[in-house]
Amino acid sequence: MSGEEEELMLGNFIADAVKGKQAERYTPGIAKGIRLHRLIDSYTDTHPVVAETKARLRPKYRKFAPVVADMYYDHFLAANFNVYTGLELPAFVQQVYYLIGTRFDQLPFRVQQFFPHMRQHNWLLSYAAIDGIGQALTGMSRRAAFASGMETAAEELQMNYAAYLAEFEAFFPDLVEYVARAKEEL
Repeated sequence: MSGEEEELMLGNFIADAVKGKQAERYTPGIAKGIRLHRLIDSYTDTHPVVAETKARLRPKYRKFAPVVADMYYDHFLAANFNVYTGLELPAFVQQVYYLIGTRFDQLPFRVQQFFPHMRQHNWLLSYAAIDGIGQALTGMSRRAAFASGMETAAEELQMNYAAYLAEFEAFFPDLVEYVARAKEEL
């Protein structure tokens, strides 16, 4: 969603670890990426198609349904990256890792803690496979304060792959259009 803008990409990447007005501590380009990420999250959280995905997941994953839905959508984007972007995922992932690595000192502490592990285990590329999403969800399940069931979410994805993919395909063009407008207004 960041296009070729490196600072926008970096801000988008670190946004979840930047709270409230802390975004103002960053360069204008990084702060714009943080704001963009927040707009994307808000749009996604209120989109009716995403609500359908979360509603189907809620009986099994309760309050973790939005996390599972987000990971499923990450999978679909990664698995079809070339279709949506015209870029090859492995090359793009290496570019992202290189960018983040060269700006490591600008990352929030929380991101500095997980980024080396992310790069070493190639999380971004692994999301293209159901097994990769399964490993990520199992890891999140282990870190959850109470039973989340997320360790079974890869099986759920596999069993109902076509339905979740159809929802992603209905949602993603809307998101792309929204982001194009939002970037002009930021």
